[in-house]
Amino acid sequence: MTKRYKRILLKVSGEALAGSKGTGLDFETLARIAAVVKECNEAGVEMAIVVGGGNFWRGRSGGDMDRTRADHMGMLATVINSLAMQSALEAAGVPTRVQTAIEMRQIAEPYIRGKAIRHMEKGRVVVFGCGTGNPFFSTDTAAALRAAEIEAEAIFLAKKVDGVYDSDPAQNPNAKRFDSLSYIDVLNRGLGVMDSTATSLCMDNNIPILVFGLDDPYNIVRVLEGEQIGTIVSND
Repeated sequence: MTKRYKRILLKVSGEALAGSKGTGLDFETLARIAAVVKECNEAGVEMAIVVGGGNFWRGRSGGDMDRTRADHMGMLATVINSLAMQSALEAAGVPTRVQTAIEMRQIAEPYIRGKAIRHMEKGRVVVFGCGTGNPFFSTDTAAALRAAEIEAEAIFLAKKVDGVYDSDPAQNPNAKRFDSLSYIDVLNRGLGVMDSTATSLCMDNNIPILVFGLDDPYNIVRVLEGEQIGTIVSND
């Protein structure tokens, strides 16, 4: 494998983990992701993963519920996904640690930056759960924050769509996909890459965002090798 990056942060949406089921967990999808992560790990790529929780719960779908409580429920959903990811990775033979932004020591390690970096240096994949640990912040923002903290060279944003479009491709068959965008373009045009907080954090820390579809998990390797897939968001 020709590696373009030494250390990356992979952001996987909860919806992607549900596969074609739409909700819950698709274990075949998890196994396919784990197989690709194993290949990257064996090639010496240091990798951390942030998972969303939308396959179980979204804070904004709490109706009249208090937003803080609804967001806390969403953080717990990411822990379910983190443990499922850890299980799939370990079944594939990949040493894995889960760290959570909210302490739950019987289940996972608390998030400690230095320890996370040390795990990756030793060849372990680290899965970050509970987002940032704070309400009103998305798991996209958590991905941007953790990427900056661990000094990742790029964020691999694996989604159900295969890039960034000028409109919703599910509703507009003529939607145009971008090969590249600047952070400012994303913010000014309100494009659905990451939320504005996450995009701004990546811009301030010059962390490129590579957006691609997870329908074929091997896309992770293709992007890692520098193949032009999906959309890249950067300062260039």
